[in-house]
Formats: sequence, structure tokens, C-alpha cells
Amino acid sequence: MSVSTAFDKARAEGRAALVGYLPAGFPDVEGGIEIITAMAEAGCDVIEIGLPYSDPVMDGPTIQAAAQQALDGGVRTRDVLRTVEAVAATGVPTLVMTYWNPVERYGVDRFAADLAAAGGAGLITPDITPDYGQAWSAAADAHGLDKVFLVAPSSTDERIELTTSASRGFVYATAVMGVTGAREATSDLAGPLVERTRRFAPDDLPVAVGLGVSNGDQAAAVASYADGVIVGSAFVRCVLDHPGDRPGAVAAVRALAAELADGVRRG
Repeated sequence: MSVSTAFDKARAEGRAALVGYLPAGFPDVEGGIEIITAMAEAGCDVIEIGLPYSDPVMDGPTIQAAAQQALDGGVRTRDVLRTVEAVAATGVPTLVMTYWNPVERYGVDRFAADLAAAGGAGLITPDITPDYGQAWSAAADAHGLDKVFLVAPSSTDERIELTTSASRGFVYATAVMGVTGAREATSDLAGPLVERTRRFAPDDLPVAVGLGVSNGDQAAAVASYADGVIVGSAFVRCVLDHPGDRPGAVAAVRALAAELADGVRRG
């Protein structure tokens, strides 16, 4: 199933899609595969797999801690691709979320080819914009991969129009100014950002909101106006709260995914 098909299916059911994130190699490669697979089985419509990076300038402390644990464990890009292959085999569309430097070092076309070969659906690139991402856009087009770019409350109308016209799969609306992380309340900037993004986006491009959602009620609130609800730090926290206890981490992740899946259906 493609990302657009997953969003279409959710829309046909009268709800938002649930997008779940976890870095590859966290708490280790095999554990990460088991945990992310549980997220998919418990209700995530789309999966984002993070590529751990040593300079995660946009990530909050929770995701930074997870990425550092993965790096300390020796995770490599090949492990990320192996994780993609295992998760994509469940039938849930699987994206990689990565800073640009690792892709450039790996080789842009080689990365696109290997991601497509692993069954990956595309790439989320938080630190490049379409006007600086022509190399990725060309490689993604050549290999049939989605291109998910980001918009923020600070984006101008012109920037939103440029970003949405270049995106495929969905556009990622970062609803909170600042680094990632679960929050007690979702941002009051999210609704206006989604509304403004839709004014400039192609009619068939979903708008998914990320940053801050950590429970079912928050997911329901965001699902009331967005096409997708993206959750990352809350899933990471489930694993961090169960050090050395993979069954406990899997159970916690399953429970959270089920709660969030219920939330997007109430939105």
C-alpha cells in the first residue's frame, strides 16, 4: 500500500490517518523492528523510521536520547534499510525520516534506489526545502518515491505553495515552533497552519500534523481538522520507560498505538 492509498483509506472511513515514528536501531536493530511492527499492527496507518544522526538539531531530548542509543549500538544506514524492509513487509507504507547529510554521504541516487528496493515508500526531509532539494526530487521521481517536505507556522504563503507543489504522499505541518517532543497540550498554531496550507496545496495532497501529540484525546483534537496525526516522541518514551524490557516496551507501544488509533477515529 502507498502512502496516498493509506490516507485515501482513512478518508473513506471518515477519519484522519495515524502516522507513527521510531528511530531505527532503538533500542537495538531487532528490538526496533519488533516494536515498530507492533505499532503498525496496533493501528498506525503509516510508519516513519528515523535514521539516527549525530547532530539532530530539530529533535527534542526524547528523540535525541533514542537516536544516541542507536548510534552507540552501532546502527548504520544498512540497518535502517533492513528495518524498512521488515516493516514494509507488513503492508503498512513505510517512510524514512532523515536529515540530509547522511543521504548525501550515502549517495542520493543510491539511497533512493536502495530505499525503493527495500520496499520503502519515500523520504521525509526536515532540513531541506524543495528549492534546495532538487537532487532528491529527481532521484525520488526516478524511483517512484514520495517526497514529504515540511511547512511551519513561520512559512510564508509563497513558501507553502512552493513546498506543497513539490510534496508527494503528504505535506508535514510542524505545528509547534521549536524542537520535537510530547506536550501537555497541542499547539493553537496547528489549526490555522492546516487551513492556510490547504489553501495553497493541491486538492489531493493530505496535510498531516506533527509535534506534540501524546494521547488519544490530543489525537482526536488534531484529527478534527487535519488529514493525518503524526506521533513520535510519545512512542519513543514508551521504549525509554522500559529499559532492557523488550516485552514491556512492545506492550506499551501497542497500548499507545491503540489509544491513538481510537483518537483519530473520534476526531
